[in-house]
Formats: sequence, structure tokens, C-alpha cells
Amino acid sequence: MEPILMNLKILLPFEVFADLKGIRRIVAETLHGSFGLWPKRLDCTAALAPGILQYETETGSVVYIAIDEGILVKAGPDVLVSVRNAIGGAALGNLHKAIEKDFMNIGEHEKKVRSVMAKLELGFIRRFEEFRKK
Repeated sequence: MEPILMNLKILLPFEVFADLKGIRRIVAETLHGSFGLWPKRLDCTAALAPGILQYETETGSVVYIAIDEGILVKAGPDVLVSVRNAIGGAALGNLHKAIEKDFMNIGEHEKKVRSVMAKLELGFIRRFEEFRKK
């Protein structure tokens, strides 16, 4: 009897980062901690935090990928991970450094952009109200 295995697809906004078959288990990080996925686990979804996604191949080798925030969906044997950015092919220590350097800085930049957008929207609303009153 063949073992039950999963398929893992990691999607970035403009490309497929990985499309893998023959995955024994997956470990992902959420805002509430890490959790594992096995082939017979019930279908689920999870919001992913920036961190390390780990998976074990059919041959038993473990692979680590640094991922940005995103979402994970498990439906039957298929696991779909959609994230803003991913980095693979590096040692585990280097991946942690990449998360801190690249993914956390994106968060700071995004906060600044959101702040500017909020100010623009507030200015627009004020001008619209002044126009409406006239």
C-alpha cells in the first residue's frame, strides 16, 4: 500500500514559487504559533505570519522556506500557500535573518504608505464636505 502524500503549491503575487508533489508533512507559522499538516488532517485554512515554512519530502529530507504573511488552504491532499514573498535555498539561520531584514522592513514601509494614504483620504473628505456645504 502506497503512503498518502500531499501536494504543495506556493504562490507569489506574480508567479508560482514552488509546485511540489510527494510531501509527507508541512509545518507553518501563524500569529498564534506553529501547526503541522498531515495528509489525513481535516481541510482547513490559516492566516500565516512571516516565518519559516517547513516541509518533509517523500524521501525524508526536510526543506525550509522563509515566507512573508499570507494564507494557507488545505483541501484534501492539496495544500495551497499564497504569500507576498518567499525565499528558499538557504541555510535555516540565513532564512531567519532574511525574514528580519526583508519581510519586517516591508511591514514598516507599508505602515508609512498606509499613513500617507489615510492623510490623503482625510484631506479629500474634508474638501468634499466643504464643497457640499457651498
